Amino acid sequence: MDNKQKALELGQKPVGRLLWQYALPAIVAMTASSLYNIIDRAFIGQVVGPDAIAGLGITFPFMNLSAAFGAAVGVGASTCISVKLGQRDYDTAEHLLGNTVTLNIVIGLIFMVVCMIFLDPILRFFGASDVTLPYAREFMEIILLGNIITHMYFGMNAVLRAVGKPRHAMWATLFTVGCNIVLVIAFVWWLRWGIRGAALATVTSQTIALCWQMWIFSDQKELLHLKRGIYKLKAILVRNIIAIGISPFLMQTTSCVIVIAMNNQFVRYGGDMAVGAYSIANSMVLAFFMFVMGMCQGMQPIVGYNYGAEKYDRMLRCLWLTIASATIFLLVGWTLSMLFPRQIARIFTTDPELIDLAARGLVFDMLVFFVVGSQAVITNFFQCIGKVKISIFLSLSRQLILLLPLACLLPLWWGLDGVWAAMPVSDFLAFAFTIPILMWYLKKLKRVSSNNSQKV
Repeated sequence: MDNKQKALELGQKPVGRLLWQYALPAIVAMTASSLYNIIDRAFIGQVVGPDAIAGLGITFPFMNLSAAFGAAVGVGASTCISVKLGQRDYDTAEHLLGNTVTLNIVIGLIFMVVCMIFLDPILRFFGASDVTLPYAREFMEIILLGNIITHMYFGMNAVLRAVGKPRHAMWATLFTVGCNIVLVIAFVWWLRWGIRGAALATVTSQTIALCWQMWIFSDQKELLHLKRGIYKLKAILVRNIIAIGISPFLMQTTSCVIVIAMNNQFVRYGGDMAVGAYSIANSMVLAFFMFVMGMCQGMQPIVGYNYGAEKYDRMLRCLWLTIASATIFLLVGWTLSMLFPRQIARIFTTDPELIDLAARGLVFDMLVFFVVGSQAVITNFFQCIGKVKISIFLSLSRQLILLLPLACLLPLWWGLDGVWAAMPVSDFLAFAFTIPILMWYLKKLKRVSSNNSQKV
């Protein structure tokens, strides 16, 4: 099958098989990535100590902020490419690839320079104390030096999925994770380089994977490939990338703001140990949520292509299958977290106080977790079809509009438990008004589709 036929199958192949064809590699890759994060934190917690876990937790906002800029380019470009492939506009799709490379380099470089200059004040703002600041600084210095690599790596992986190469994207991630784990064992456990060794392992593995991705896109036999004349930024392409990418950018930026607020609230009501517990609980939540993100990544090219080709029945079938799959899996995660919270916490630390705090926090965090999947899928669905305003509103509603005020108000009555309780309450409320918004849009889409059929 040639490369054009691979793109055309997005509008022809049975949706169920197609979704799993694209989603399964993403799920495997995302699950492996979350496994790496767990192993990474487990090594740091067991070898370096509980204060290092708390310091690593302080870096979550930084990582989210860096990911926000990468997502603005990677997700925005891959969505635009999917739509253009659906319209069979291959020349524009190729220029989108070139502009993706240029934007990642420019934005990655600016982000690195600014953050390196103001590193300590930023970490203090994120909730670092005198105890956790050295650990957070050591980790982020290495991560920031490799920031361009990270942006390019995630951006190219998104484009690989958009052009019909989900397995290549999976293998790139699996290699990165496998290499990461080996290097973490070598750097942290064997060489005793501490938290700096974990960061160096991350950047090194991503660099090797990026070289392979760029080699793939350098092949002139590919439908989209790197060549002269496609790297100069074009205003209309950049606007389209940013217009769609603004939704995941705001989602990630909001996550950054939320983690900053939560870290400060945990420090205020529970000290550095509470921040460490939040870091552990967050790692497990993300491990289960990675399945949902993998489903969303698999859904993206299918929905984008069929929306561009005006095959709305296939687009909606993909949406419902993704929602059902995400909900079922999160029910599994919810069950495990409710039954074995202390056993999960022991993976990361042997400190009894930290185990108690993390186990209690995990139960709170996962209380209504099974409804989060459908809310995330619907938000990504609107992003895939270019309905940016709706996607932005839904992405902001769960965290910024609901979680942030609740995290400030509930602790006034319930202290540390109130900080934890803010998360399940906001999850459920966000789900409660996401469903009516989807129903409203589907009715509108049905009218538009009916009018188009009558004109034909």
